[in-house]
Amino acid sequence: MTFESITYEKRDRVAVVTLNRPEAMNALHLEAHLELKEAWEDFRDDPDLWVAILTGAGDRAFCAGNDLKVTADRTATGGDVQGEARPPFGRITRDFDCPKPIIAAVNGVAAGGGLELILACDIVIAADHARMGLPEPKVGLFAGAGGAHRLARQIPLKLAMGMLLTGDLIGMDEAYRIGLVNEVVGSGDLMATAEAWADKIVRCSPLSVQLTKEAVFDAQFVSIDEAFRKDNDRRDRLLSSHDFVEGPRAFVEKRAPQWTGR
Repeated sequence: MTFESITYEKRDRVAVVTLNRPEAMNALHLEAHLELKEAWEDFRDDPDLWVAILTGAGDRAFCAGNDLKVTADRTATGGDVQGEARPPFGRITRDFDCPKPIIAAVNGVAAGGGLELILACDIVIAADHARMGLPEPKVGLFAGAGGAHRLARQIPLKLAMGMLLTGDLIGMDEAYRIGLVNEVVGSGDLMATAEAWADKIVRCSPLSVQLTKEAVFDAQFVSIDEAFRKDNDRRDRLLSSHDFVEGPRAFVEKRAPQWTGR
């Protein structure tokens, strides 16, 4: 796979996806969306990859959202701004059923679609100089790539409404206080910290991790009783797996487990 707007690396069990348009604050245009689609679907479908890290190139911006300059240029010349070929924003913000964990390593400003990418991730590590928000109302838009929906599910409603209705960006002290990020570190420690989180996850059974993520997401959208009923299938998958046998055996034998995810 050859990419121009992103980089996609496989480091043992961990995939690293980097938005690579620092000159445009890593804002996304059609070509970037198509490359992200290819990378994320490869990660989802590769059984040897268990965790992903999403970050941006440079230290100025994680992602400034939609590339409005490219949009304006293409609109002015009658070009195709999106078309049917464009996947959901960044591919992971909608219609992306992936039980594997995704860690956001936020290296700078995350505005609009940039924050919506973060909200679609499971764990968020942020550099202390980063800022994030959904400024769409300030330019006559609304956060239609999941921001208006996910933000109010992930932080208290009134705090979410304050961010959504003003369009203001917040700093990382506030983001940590309201539970929008897991950890705030110096920019020089960002990737090492994200990789440390990924390493902790990789040490767990990948099947257990994926079933856990599935269960958490199910419980957000159905009743607890319905979530328990859905657990029956997950339990059957777990009990018939290699990892279910390997975990207790490794514990008894006092050795590191050899997970397969199957």
